[in-house]
Amino acid sequence: WQQHATAMNEAWARKSRTQVAPIRQWMLANAPEFHRSTDNVFYMFSGPDFLYASIFYPVANGYILAGLEPVGNVPDILQLPADMFANDLLALRNSMNSILRFQYFITKDMRSDLGRGNISGTLPILYVFLARLGYTINDVTRVTSPAEGVRITFSGGEQPQTLWYFKTDLSGGNSAFLRWCAARGPGLSLLKAASFLMHSSGFSGVKNFLLQNSRVIIQDDSGIPLRDFPKGWTVNCYGRYVPHKEEFAKYYQADLAAIYAQNPPPPPLGFAFGYHWQRDAGLLMLATPQPRAPLRAVPVEQ
Repeated sequence: WQQHATAMNEAWARKSRTQVAPIRQWMLANAPEFHRSTDNVFYMFSGPDFLYASIFYPVANGYILAGLEPVGNVPDILQLPADMFANDLLALRNSMNSILRFQYFITKDMRSDLGRGNISGTLPILYVFLARLGYTINDVTRVTSPAEGVRITFSGGEQPQTLWYFKTDLSGGNSAFLRWCAARGPGLSLLKAASFLMHSSGFSGVKNFLLQNSRVIIQDDSGIPLRDFPKGWTVNCYGRYVPHKEEFAKYYQADLAAIYAQNPPPPPLGFAFGYHWQRDAGLLMLATPQPRAPLRAVPVEQ
């Protein structure tokens, strides 16, 4: 346990310094009305990434996360044999390695690491993020509607909050899950490392849901294509557009590249975001369905 705690403390200190604090600072400077909003959060294709939902939108009444990963299980760890417990903790650390080092989960690695032992699925990762962010878990309830999932109530902020995670396929059209979400909107949306799924017609349903039910969408370039934001939306860009290679090269966006080629270019971001792990390669798009009062773009301190 001491070895696990030391490793997690070191990883969390690094994450807090390079991501948590800079993003909070950036949001307070550039999008304070959303950073302080209590509207529900929609985070599609999230997996168990409660961390970034909370960093961007810390006082939301509810967080709705959705992905293909199973809910999983966290047994009474005090009842596990010592060697088994050590192996389970190692698997948990390995499953979180990519999001603590970079900004996203590598799904196949997470499934492999958390698919063999006693600690499995998304639940243990959600617990870690809640604890590391200083929250107290009050209740955990399995749910079956509108999809298989879990509801976690927690406290430690300004008021009690609720986190839902649903295991659901977001392809297709008007699902029961999206109708359930719509009843809890309009909300604050986040898209990050979304595999460019909404660049294809197979995910037009969830894309249209977000465009119709969001007060704001914060995303990297793997979310909704710039060309698909309807007339009347304002899309503010920050950071730097670095085209992707290999499997994502085909999703190059010429219209987005043109924005970043302007003189002057969009303001710097100051932290990594999305698939690029380098700080100077971060890209963030802040989209709203109506013009916002102009704010001077303020990057985080260098």
